[in-house]
Amino acid sequence: MVKHVILSLVLVSGLYAENVYERNCVECHKTLPTTLQQMFKRYLLVYSAEEYVKAGLKHYLRYPSRETSVMPELFIDTYGIKKRTNLSESDIDEALDIYWNKFKVFDKLK
Repeated sequence: MVKHVILSLVLVSGLYAENVYERNCVECHKTLPTTLQQMFKRYLLVYSAEEYVKAGLKHYLRYPSRETSVMPELFIDTYGIKKRTNLSESDIDEALDIYWNKFKVFDKLK
C-alpha cells in the first residue's frame, strides 16, 4: 500500500513539473547514477558548441544507439540505451534549450 502511494506521488509530481525538460528529462534521469550535468559535460567534450551539442542530443533522442551515445561502454552495459523519444519536435527543441541554458559554462566563467 505504501509503495503504491509513493509511486502515485512520484507520477503526479512529474505531471505538474513546470516545463518539458522537468517533466521528461529530469523525471526519467533521476534514477540514474550519472547526473544530467555530468552528461552535459560529456556532450560538451564531444560536440563543443551549442549548435552541435543540441544536434547530437536531438539525433540521439530520435535514434538512440550504442554508436551515437556519448556514455561509456560500462554505463551502457549496465543501464542500456534509452528508448526512442515520443516528444514532438518543438518539445525536444524546448527541452534542449532549457538543458543548454541550465548547464552551459560559458557565461558563468569569470
